[in-house]
Amino acid sequence: MAVIIDIAIQNAQMLLVLALAPLLIGFVRKAKARLLRRRGPSLLQPYRDLLRLSRKEVVLAESASWLFRTIPYLIFATTWVAASLVPTFAAGLMFSWSADLIAVTALLGSARFFLALAAMDAGTSFGGIGSSREMMIATLAEPAMIMIVFTLALLAGSTQLSIVAGFMQSPAVGLRVSLGLAAVALVMVAIAENARIPIDNPATHLELTMVHEAMLLEYSGRHLAVIELASSLKLLLYMSLIICMFVPWGQAPPGSSAAAQFVGVGAYVGKLAVGCVLLALFETAIAKMRVFRVSDFLGAALMLGLLGTLLLFVSRSL
Repeated sequence: MAVIIDIAIQNAQMLLVLALAPLLIGFVRKAKARLLRRRGPSLLQPYRDLLRLSRKEVVLAESASWLFRTIPYLIFATTWVAASLVPTFAAGLMFSWSADLIAVTALLGSARFFLALAAMDAGTSFGGIGSSREMMIATLAEPAMIMIVFTLALLAGSTQLSIVAGFMQSPAVGLRVSLGLAAVALVMVAIAENARIPIDNPATHLELTMVHEAMLLEYSGRHLAVIELASSLKLLLYMSLIICMFVPWGQAPPGSSAAAQFVGVGAYVGKLAVGCVLLALFETAIAKMRVFRVSDFLGAALMLGLLGTLLLFVSRSL
């Protein structure tokens, strides 16, 4: 019976992240519109867009191979698995042993590789431009992510997310400079990885500035719907990582009751809403930077993560 309950809770987390991902995009758009004194689209508009795209006919380029048709589902699968591994409303779930920061980083890197490969497979100039820019961003974002992982692993003694969340809720944490640097670096990496302002603007299709959108121009129909859903899952994943590692309070402990699980769901949704509002506020207060300045932005994130790791080697109290 206990195994059945554990499987049900794990499946509930997988369905929760899948259901909330489009709503997260809609909430960010709504918050940005309100900050700009506009009415904005409905919160349910991303769901309607996905449904509309899934009903459209798929148009494939003549030069595209079987990889072009298969990769959208690979991207969705890897991103969904990564998002489902991150503890959201409860810790110590059935697959918490595999919820490792390095594994999550590897899954995200695999999804990025598949997307760049599909963009180049079509043989268009926009696909090549988007892929090269995406790989340029990855060369700085992934080392910064690894430095953040090292910082948390040195403090918590593990890269497993449930252990990190439990450590962050213990009184042994205190105020640490290294954690503050890691948190800022993770926010910067999350902005870059999700192609948000100031790195990229998901609302435009300007060929001189777009990165993520340039790789999706040849996709249509259900393939585009699957990739868009994976993109929203990726944003949810990074917000869940920030919540799990730096603000895990309210998360249900292992073996908790059903009431604690529901409280954890409410706390998780509330923290997601706060994160969406902060993201919308940040994007309306800052302008998009030039593509050649992206390396400076992510270089700063890498230095922050490296500095946080070095401080812990100097003194564990930092």
